[in-house]
Amino acid sequence: MKKSILIAIVLSIGFVVKAQEKTITGTISDATGPLPGVSVIVKKSIKRTYTNFDGNYSILTSKGDTLVFSYIGFKTREVLVGDAKVINLLLEQDSSQLDEVIVVGHGISTKRSITASVTQVSEKKSKRQAYHDKLSRQLQGKAAGVQITAASGLVGNGTTVKIRGIASVKQGKEPLYIVDGVPIEKYKNAVIAKISPDKIEKVNVYKSARARKLFGNIAKDGCVVITTKSGKYRVEEDENYAAITENQFQKVQLQPLSTFSIDVDKASYSNIRRMINKGQKIDVDAVKIEEMVNYFGYDYPQPKHHPFSINAEVSQTPWNKNTRLVRIGLQGKTYENHTLPASNLTFLIDVSGSMDSPNKLPLLKSAFKLLVNQLREKDRVSIVVYAGAAGVVLEPTSGMDKEKILDALDRLSAGGSTAGGAGIKLAYKLAQDHFIKGGNNRVILATDGDFNVGASSDKAMQKLIEEKRKSGVFLSVLGFGMGNYKDSKLETLADKGNGNHAYIDTMQEAQKVFGKEFGGTLYTIAKDVKIQLEFNPAKVQAYRLIGYENRLLADEDFIDDTKDAGELGSGHTVTALYEIIAPGVNSDYVKKTADLKYTTLENNTGFSDELFTVKFRYKKPDGDKSIELVQVVTDRTTEMSPDFKFASAVALFGMQLRKSQFTNNSAQDDVITLAEAGRGRDKLGYRAEFIRLVKTSKGSL
Repeated sequence: MKKSILIAIVLSIGFVVKAQEKTITGTISDATGPLPGVSVIVKKSIKRTYTNFDGNYSILTSKGDTLVFSYIGFKTREVLVGDAKVINLLLEQDSSQLDEVIVVGHGISTKRSITASVTQVSEKKSKRQAYHDKLSRQLQGKAAGVQITAASGLVGNGTTVKIRGIASVKQGKEPLYIVDGVPIEKYKNAVIAKISPDKIEKVNVYKSARARKLFGNIAKDGCVVITTKSGKYRVEEDENYAAITENQFQKVQLQPLSTFSIDVDKASYSNIRRMINKGQKIDVDAVKIEEMVNYFGYDYPQPKHHPFSINAEVSQTPWNKNTRLVRIGLQGKTYENHTLPASNLTFLIDVSGSMDSPNKLPLLKSAFKLLVNQLREKDRVSIVVYAGAAGVVLEPTSGMDKEKILDALDRLSAGGSTAGGAGIKLAYKLAQDHFIKGGNNRVILATDGDFNVGASSDKAMQKLIEEKRKSGVFLSVLGFGMGNYKDSKLETLADKGNGNHAYIDTMQEAQKVFGKEFGGTLYTIAKDVKIQLEFNPAKVQAYRLIGYENRLLADEDFIDDTKDAGELGSGHTVTALYEIIAPGVNSDYVKKTADLKYTTLENNTGFSDELFTVKFRYKKPDGDKSIELVQVVTDRTTEMSPDFKFASAVALFGMQLRKSQFTNNSAQDDVITLAEAGRGRDKLGYRAEFIRLVKTSKGSL
């Protein structure tokens, strides 16, 4: 009897608990709109979910539970579950989470005098060990160091740090310096010299035995740890960009052909946006006008017979009454995600010490989760990581087993040097071993580009990728972080690896790359796409291609199928702009040349109505022979469409950022006016963001 009563009580309790369970839904946003990828956890349980691309979530919980909402760069919120079934939240940005360098350990304790022996610090052992462990992970493989001692108490206070036993080490070696937890890898003496003495809180000098014990083998020859009073000393940035020489006007009679490879990369715009928003000076070589223009989508018609449609438009140049502007637009065929072929994806993730900051590896992992949540059962994912060496952390796994993939991502942590070449080789091998014939075979590299072990120069990486692309495996390159971002290297990898390059600085950008443009990012519909324009000298005196400086091809490369060119993804648009000058128009941009004896206009009489002929060549993703398309554009000037106005505004802003000689003294207000006139529907708000960006930079150029 008692047993049956007990069972009844247990069952009734179970029914009550079950009855209290309910599904909570809602939308998580910030000041600009919905946030994808927000973590939603039932506190003190294993229940977890993430917001989708529209910021929506759904989770099973009970009355009295606490929901925890967390997101990179935003303050964590906790909400008690009551009677409501819908909980919407507006998260507040937490700039300190992304920007603050947290200093623990040395700067907290009382300093004892520094002598020729090892500096002693009095602090709690656990806190000190945690700090040392973090630095050790970050510094592995970073610098050789030397055995050191201090001449007196403080570096920068009229004293110096001297290298002991200089005759016993190779010339050019320097001490290993750490400033506010950040290793100084390049231009060490110059960086240290710039630190004002009155900003230094303390200096700890460790010689070999103690340094090695605290920081590991990387500090086997000694280490100097400097802590400033602010704890947030800003080390000079070491970002690399390929040099760009702006295209000039070409005389048609001397150079009638203009040939270039398409470019669907969009990294330059998001990178510049990051610089403007942080108030940084913009490196002119970081400004690639074609990537800025192609960041935005345009309303070109879908193709009917080929992988892309061809569109042309000619109008008066908004910033120069003596020239006309030509717009050439390609629209890649859009495929719905469920119709895309099976994917064999290999995530190649940089987990070296340089990735150990919130806007690098943590942001990277959150971004990849957006991609994982879209995978299907027929898709396969592998994960390769590299630091001092490369290794496989996830063998090919079905897209249905999302928890396993997400768990593998969650376990990643940063530390060590950067053997990028070894990682690339291993990732391609894994992709080839599990190659899907007729499928989407792709390596997705995510890094800041700071390779320093093995093959690491731009030339060495180019050679490596050119060899690997023969396998039929495509490459997508995603850049993260700031301060040591290596744009030139990542552009080379994407260009030579039959892929695309994007820079992800926020989760909103991750949503754009992996959400709104998922198919274009991962699925190539045409490769080695080349464009060649032939201008009619009877109609055009001179022309200038705006941007694409790093994509120019020799004219003979157009019909050479062995020459590599750009790839076009599902739904991608490509836009190219030319500024042209009509015959008889005097322009300072057109340099005088001697009269030609043999080249005349006599053979152009039959083409008096034609402005130019544009040719396109492309290969199918698995093909080796090009298909050619030809379109003739007549000499007709029309009113600018809204899309044309907006593309022109972006190009003009890029020219202003590059301090171009061709802006014709236009102002930023001209960019804003033109962009607002071309804003159009702007459903996703990208164009409005551009206008805000120009206004933010106003007066700073």
